[in-house]
Amino acid sequence: MKKHIPNCITLLNLLSGSIATILAVQGNLIGAAFFVCLGIFFDFFDGLAARALNVKSEVGLQLDSLADVVTSGVVPGIVMFQLLNSALPGADAITEWSGDSNWFDFDFNPVAIFGLLIILGSGFRLAKFNVDDRQTDSFIGLPTPANALLILSLPLILTYQSGSFATDIILNEWFLIGLTILSVVMLNAELPLFALKFKQWGFKGNEVRYIFIALCAVFLILFQFLAIPLIILSYVLLSLIVKSK
Repeated sequence: MKKHIPNCITLLNLLSGSIATILAVQGNLIGAAFFVCLGIFFDFFDGLAARALNVKSEVGLQLDSLADVVTSGVVPGIVMFQLLNSALPGADAITEWSGDSNWFDFDFNPVAIFGLLIILGSGFRLAKFNVDDRQTDSFIGLPTPANALLILSLPLILTYQSGSFATDIILNEWFLIGLTILSVVMLNAELPLFALKFKQWGFKGNEVRYIFIALCAVFLILFQFLAIPLIILSYVLLSLIVKSK
């Protein structure tokens, strides 16, 4: 019975991602962000449960990546699509791709489809992860949950910190296109990054993890949702510092 516990937690991740997908399509980006965070919570604890119960399995590995494709791939891609569609000129106009049929009449700017590249980049990154034996204790490229948090932080900043300097930047279509490209590159770059996997809870051997957690707490207290991009940047920089030693 215990061998099914981690997979059940992973399925809760998939369920959360599915709900987030529906909300993102409906334009409820705040609700989508909540369920993505919930899914990432389950994604973190399914691995902990598997290690604690010593019930790792190939099925669990594949299921975990399939759930992540939805929660940390499809949802941020749709969110970027929605943000681009809002930022691009003529977002409310119907763009006709075919004059013969209404099958291809879409109520969005077709350039917004560019945001869906995040889904493709995430899927490719997760496929590589499943066959890459270098990523057992660390990551090569930005993990999809970290990238999802980065993208989902944008509507949170717009909603809860709308008076900040970041608002005009986020609503700029060129910034969003550039971030989409950067996102896909970072997901698949040959960039070694540490993992938040604790084999034991002592400080020795986990120095970088505890320093990173402390930075996260400080940034969140000081900057609220604006802290999320800073946290992702700190994660990359700390990884590079550790790698250079």
